[in-house]
Formats: sequence, C-alpha cells, structure tokens
Amino acid sequence: MLARTTQCDRERLRSLLDGQLPEREEAEVSSHVASCETCRRELETFAADESWWQETRELLGVGWVSDPTAFAPNRAERVGTESQPTFLVPSDNPAMLGRLGEFDVLEVIGRGGMGIVLKGYDHELNRWVAIKLLGPQYAENAAARRRFAREAQATAAVVHPHVIGIHAVDAAHQPPYFVMPFVPGESLQQRLDRVGPLDVQDVLRIGQQVAEGLAAAHAQGLVHRDIKPANILLERNVDRVVITDFGLARAVDDASLTQSGVIAGTPQFMSPEQARGEAVDARTDLFSFGSVLYAMLTGHPPFRANSPYAMLRRVTDDTPRPLREVIASVPDWLDAFVMKLLSKDRDARWQTAREVADLLTSCLSHIQQPTVAPLPIEVNSLVHRRSQMKAGWLIAAAAVLVVSASLRLGVSVFFRANDTQPESAETPRRGDTATLKDEWEDRFDSEINDARETLKNLEYDADF
Repeated sequence: MLARTTQCDRERLRSLLDGQLPEREEAEVSSHVASCETCRRELETFAADESWWQETRELLGVGWVSDPTAFAPNRAERVGTESQPTFLVPSDNPAMLGRLGEFDVLEVIGRGGMGIVLKGYDHELNRWVAIKLLGPQYAENAAARRRFAREAQATAAVVHPHVIGIHAVDAAHQPPYFVMPFVPGESLQQRLDRVGPLDVQDVLRIGQQVAEGLAAAHAQGLVHRDIKPANILLERNVDRVVITDFGLARAVDDASLTQSGVIAGTPQFMSPEQARGEAVDARTDLFSFGSVLYAMLTGHPPFRANSPYAMLRRVTDDTPRPLREVIASVPDWLDAFVMKLLSKDRDARWQTAREVADLLTSCLSHIQQPTVAPLPIEVNSLVHRRSQMKAGWLIAAAAVLVVSASLRLGVSVFFRANDTQPESAETPRRGDTATLKDEWEDRFDSEINDARETLKNLEYDADF
C-alpha cells in the first residue's frame, strides 16, 4: 500500500525552501512536491523571481544546445547574441557561452530536476569536462544544497572505471558545482530510443560493466537508488560504460534509509520496496538493474502505465511479461536470469552485484565461444528448475482436466439412469432432474475450461 503524501501547505513549502524542516518532514514534503504540480509551481514562485527563470529559459532554450558538434562560425555569432546568465562571467573566447571559475563553458549538455550539466574546457589540463551545477532556482535552498553536496561526496567515494569520477568541487560558488570527466557519446536511454532492442551480446557486455560499477559502489556502502538507462553512459568509439547521477545515493547505514513512506527514484525502474516507501539495500539496485536488462532486450521497461500511481502499483503487484514472449530470440537462461533479478522478494534475487558481474562475464564468454565456455552452473540450474516447474504444472493441470472430465461423465451417466426410472414420491420429477443435471454439467464444463486455460498458459505461469 502506498504511503500517504503530505497535503499542499504553503508554509511548509516555504520552510522546505529555507531548509527549516526536520529531516524526516523534509523528505515527506519533498516526496509530495515531486508528485504535485501545484506545489511545484508554488515552490518555483518562492524559489526565484521571474528574472532568474528568464535567464534559465534563455540558457536552456537556445537553438544550438542540443547540437554537440564542433565549433562553427555562425555558432559563435549566435552565442554572442544571448544574454549572459548571472552565474557565468564573460569568456575571452567568443565561441564560448561564458566562464565558470577556471573553466570556459561551451554549452548545456543535460539538465535534470535540480541541476544543469555544462560542457566546459579545462585550460590547465587541456581537456573537456562536464560541470554539474545546482539549478539557480535552488541555490538558496538549504535542502537542495545538502542533496547536491551529498551527490558529489557519494560520487567521489567510488573510484572505478565504470563509475563517473569527480575532478573538483566548488561548494562555495553561487550556485555550487562539481566537475566530472566529459564522456563523449550517449546515454543508454538515447541508444534504446535510437535503435530499439539490443542484441544479446551487447546486453551482456553493457550489463556486465554496469554490474561492475554497482559492485564498486556497494563496496563503499552506497546504494544508488536510481539505476536506469538515462543514468548509464556509453562512451563513443569504445566499449566503456559509465554509471552517473548519484543524486539519490545513500549510505546503507544512513538513518534516513530506514524511514517509511518516502518514495525516491524513477517509477519505471524502481524496486517494489522503493515503491512502497520501505527501507532499501543494495538489492534494490539489483532489481532496477534487472529492469534495465529487460529494457535493453525488449526496448521498453518491464512495467508501463499511464500515471505514476498506476506505475507504482504495477511495480508492487504485477509480474512482467516473460522476455521470450516479447522477444522470442532471448535465450531461456537469460530470461530466467533477468526474472530472478525482478523477483518481488529481495531474498529471491541475486544477492550481490559482485555475483551478478561475475555471472554476466561468464555468460558473455559463453555467447562468444559456446563450445569452449559453458554457462555458469548457477545460471544453468535456473533453466533446469524452470523445466521442473513446468513439468509439475503440466502434471497438475492434466490431472485437473482428467478428474473434471471423469466427474462430468459420471454425472451424465447418473442422470441418464435417473431419467429411465419411473416417477415416485421419493424420486424427483424429471424436470427437476434435468435442471439439476444441467447445473452440474455447467459446473464441470467451467472446471474443464479452467484446466484447459491452465494448460494454455502453462509456460507463462511456470516462469514465475
């Protein structure tokens, strides 16, 4: 059952903006604001005046921000016609949007609920960087600044090739920012939007690297809590995969993780325990990772709905459609592997990202050299277990069908014998007997149909 959210309250919104709410209440109000458009508009009104919003619209709305190509003469002219955002100072290079600290800023390369990501140039080290900046409208919000600082700390704590790094942080700047490596390429979500489902080898290659990154984060005691294709970067011209956006990451022993009723994450990819507002651990990331694998294989997440509430209900209550029913070419063992990750019960999932990464490495070797590298025993056993379950379902369903048919036949024989007997005071009238016979036959017809339906859906049922 979903937790009740805080009702709209202007004074609590002002207190949230000023950072004056207790931590638990702050989380509840933030969760409500995330799902309430009215409160978001109210918060925006409190957060900044119209001039701030105009500057942000100009920064994010220029025609070339979606074009990450190299310099062009007309590009420099167009940049020069834009008003200078107050958090940037003029650059000596007219092709640049401006300057932030020691970095020249070329363009906006991304934006999210609380931040803007800029492409900048580090002259001292002669390299491009990505600069994540707290949105100007949140710069005075103490809660937003704490979350932004927590993201920088969480990201910096994990040093691994498959986790985005941190070059520098300037928490004193207004607004604060931190600097990351610039990863040329696209997000996994952009790849899926562009090409649709990926082939099995690419799924295993990307998945193995994501699992390696998660294992490194979990080894530092961090739970990402927002693993999704948009937060997975695919570096151009190389096979490297990088996890980014640790904005929701928390330490496993963080007291706030034990709060109930706080929902944080992306509904399509969150775990059932997240959707219920329960405490989470590293296995929450594994469920989300299973959803990412499902999306890579099918082109869409395992759960889809028309509203956030309906989506959360599907995550907590529904079983996703089997992969092989969507894409017939998905191997049995990979279907079983992903469905284990998507278990509602976290104890039934794979238990560690390290285990998942090692298994995916072996599975990738098997795909590349099937005669040389066998499937891992743990994965192979999933297929055997599924076959045993199917056999059990088959026997049970066939037994129901046989028993129901036999009973129907017995009832028919009984009533035919009754119809041949002469009527007496102790014998029901033939009209009553016929009615009773019809009722019994209808009942057994229904049971037989149910049994047939069980047989028809045998493969689907046995998968779970």
